[in-house]
Amino acid sequence: MKTNSLKRSVLAVAVSLGTLAAGQAWAAEQFIPIPSYRVGPYASGGSKYYGGLIDYINLVNAKEGGVGGVKLTYEECETEYKNDRGVECYERLKAKGEAGASMFNFMSTGITYATMDRASQDKIPLVTIGFGRADAKDGSVFPYVFPLITSYWSQASAKISYIGQRLGGMDKLKGKKIVNLYHGSAYGKETMPVLEAFAKKYGFELVNVEVPAPGTEQQSQWLEIRRQQPDFVILRSWGVMTPAAIKAAAKVGFPRDKIVAVWWGGSEEDVIPAGEAAKGYIAGSFASDGVGFPVIQDIQKTLYANGKGNLSDKAAIGTVNYNRGVIGGIMMVEAIRVAQGKFGKKALNGDEVRWGLEHLDLSPARLKALGAANMIPGVKTSCGNHEGSGYTRFMQWDGKAWKPASGWIAPDNSVLDPLVKASAEKYAKEKGITPRDCSKEK
Repeated sequence: MKTNSLKRSVLAVAVSLGTLAAGQAWAAEQFIPIPSYRVGPYASGGSKYYGGLIDYINLVNAKEGGVGGVKLTYEECETEYKNDRGVECYERLKAKGEAGASMFNFMSTGITYATMDRASQDKIPLVTIGFGRADAKDGSVFPYVFPLITSYWSQASAKISYIGQRLGGMDKLKGKKIVNLYHGSAYGKETMPVLEAFAKKYGFELVNVEVPAPGTEQQSQWLEIRRQQPDFVILRSWGVMTPAAIKAAAKVGFPRDKIVAVWWGGSEEDVIPAGEAAKGYIAGSFASDGVGFPVIQDIQKTLYANGKGNLSDKAAIGTVNYNRGVIGGIMMVEAIRVAQGKFGKKALNGDEVRWGLEHLDLSPARLKALGAANMIPGVKTSCGNHEGSGYTRFMQWDGKAWKPASGWIAPDNSVLDPLVKASAEKYAKEKGITPRDCSKEK
């Protein structure tokens, strides 16, 4: 592990030196902390995610000379996906660089919750792409939290819409039975109020079945599912729980194409360990996998072909978690670019980057220019909408690769927005927060 860390540091320096040798004069340096997890039970996904993120940062430095002439710098800090380690990394990295940390992306709901109050006090934004608090969509209450692209609640809405499509229409949900098989944690329980709201709206029966963490033992739960005979199972899993669920479903004869899983149960790490049992399994997605995108090909050509990529395993390029990391990098770099348009081409502090995150406009045309067309849905944020999209699509594992199982599905905000508002208002009252007046934000 020390050798890999040294290699990553050397490669990062090599990219910078290569650019400088070409005559680039840096106007300033913009520091981006990388609170990664490359060891521990979630190391496989974390290594690919943060490898993709770092590769994108180095690509921007190598091809563009940074952002507006400002060099992008970073430092990794190993969290092991542990809350206390995450807080330590936050405190260690928050004041680094010319203007302090730009923003943090912990890829961990627990660490995000543990640092939210600190980040708000320090005026440093937290980027929570596809995880964290769904009610942070309301930027009037959560000015420093950005659940970009889509949240757990939006995904839950999309799952119900997708099942409705499979049945031939949303009216066909009436009288159906759906089991919500969830990880026994706050993360696992987070979407239950949303699913209950949709069950009431469409008239289907919702049966909640808990799997105690970490989720390796599920025999009794799947025997209960077999007894219930549901039409679909919504799987809210994480880590080892996912392949265990797939194998258990096969053992009791439940069709894998009737399982609709969370996106954290939708990577190669989730299905390959389950072997043949995973064929037909379906999971949500907020960023497409594959190497067919120009931005991924640019990374291969500019970095890996010259021995400067962050990962030693080139086979990881284009995998689900790697591409999610690249998208994380795009979001962070574009926020800096937008913020420079207001505050100038210099090293920006966290509050200035927060403004950039709140004024993102990643239209289809902009995504195409970035080499990421159709990789994610368009994202446009504002004071009142820190999510910026809400769209989800579903992928199906064919035994060898993920294949599209749907187009991008919009959330039902007629149900979600009142839930977001009520939850945000409750949080504001508990914390003594006076919500911003978004009509005055520009």
